[in-house]
Amino acid sequence: MQNGEVSLEQQIELLEQQLRQARKMAALGELVSTTTHEFNNVLTTILNYAKLGLRHKDDATRDKALDKILGAALRAEKITNGVLGMARNRSADRAPTDLAKLVEQSLVLLEREMQKYRVAVEVEAQPSPPALVCGNEIQQVLMNLLTNARQAMPRGGRIMIRIAPDAAAGTVDLTVRDTGSGIPADRLPRIFDRFYTTKQGPDESGKGGTGVGLSMCRDIIEQHQGKIRVESTVGAGTAFTLKLPVATPQPQSSAVAMPIQRLGVPTTQSATS
Repeated sequence: MQNGEVSLEQQIELLEQQLRQARKMAALGELVSTTTHEFNNVLTTILNYAKLGLRHKDDATRDKALDKILGAALRAEKITNGVLGMARNRSADRAPTDLAKLVEQSLVLLEREMQKYRVAVEVEAQPSPPALVCGNEIQQVLMNLLTNARQAMPRGGRIMIRIAPDAAAGTVDLTVRDTGSGIPADRLPRIFDRFYTTKQGPDESGKGGTGVGLSMCRDIIEQHQGKIRVESTVGAGTAFTLKLPVATPQPQSSAVAMPIQRLGVPTTQSATS
């Protein structure tokens, strides 16, 4: 190889770096889109009830309008705090991270989407040590898994999120389980393949169909020296489990079993990477 020439290995590494950067920008773009949509909903509520309060002079109507405006403002505060929490996680460095807080921040932005599609969300966070992760990247994985779970239940259903320590493996496990249609056994071994997808394209929310989501999730988890596992039964649902390394021993989180949302809910195969 002559001076100045780039080897095939170097070209591949450069392309992989560019792909990782593109994924980060795509995740950031989706976050901005979701946040903007949520703030638009909040502002619409505030404007409509402010107009209602101005049109009607009776105390009962004005009290109702003020209550609705206050509720919308409190939701805006939650969204802002969630976005600020994500901004603090933008660092590429790995640090001790409370997965329960990461879940809470993510669900704030997805709450309305879950309600729209009649999906109930339950969270059980057992007392666990912090995980040694890049919070921003794990949040990308979590948002992807939650969106996939919601899309697997077009007529509504339930998502269960569980955080629990695995002392024997030295990991903190984060599981996202849905009650959706499940993944056929012949497709299960391929779901982490790059550009493989079972979707026809983005849904009405503009999400999904690119085929890079689960591949990206696997790459991120493996870069953290962790594992991602999936179990699925057709007609019963799918569960993805992230096994993430525990940070240097620190005081355990005070998290307890915690139902986040309960909406209307209509009445295994496995693979590991």
